[in-house]
Amino acid sequence: MKKYRNLLTLSVVVFVGSLLLSFVTVQDQKDPAPWDVPEKYVKMENPYAGDESLDRVGKILYIKHCRSCHGNNGEGDGPKAASMKTKIHSMTAEAFKKQSDGVIYYQSIIGRDEMPNYESKIPDEEDRWALVNYIKTLK
Repeated sequence: MKKYRNLLTLSVVVFVGSLLLSFVTVQDQKDPAPWDVPEKYVKMENPYAGDESLDRVGKILYIKHCRSCHGNNGEGDGPKAASMKTKIHSMTAEAFKKQSDGVIYYQSIIGRDEMPNYESKIPDEEDRWALVNYIKTLK
């Protein structure tokens, strides 16, 4: 009899828990505000533009630091993306691609809000540009 009582109690707990969870909704993510990129970065030139020897480094850095939020292809669909308060826009979108390399550098390395700063995690300037170059190849 005790076995059935435990089973009944467990069933009630699961049912009530499921019922309560049905009222919980995923928080809507807000659209990010436009980036306020300092003029220094807007005009910054990429000294490694087109340097294919950095492709492997850029990809490794992307996998290590970016993929968990931005996803395999830069679509903003990584495993951590759903837990963010702000939507992650696609790096493959035309609007993103039209940005200068310096702007992408600023967004990727300096960051803001939920986008972390990577200056200490990627201290080498060549590596930073390798990451920018790789991001620009995402399709």
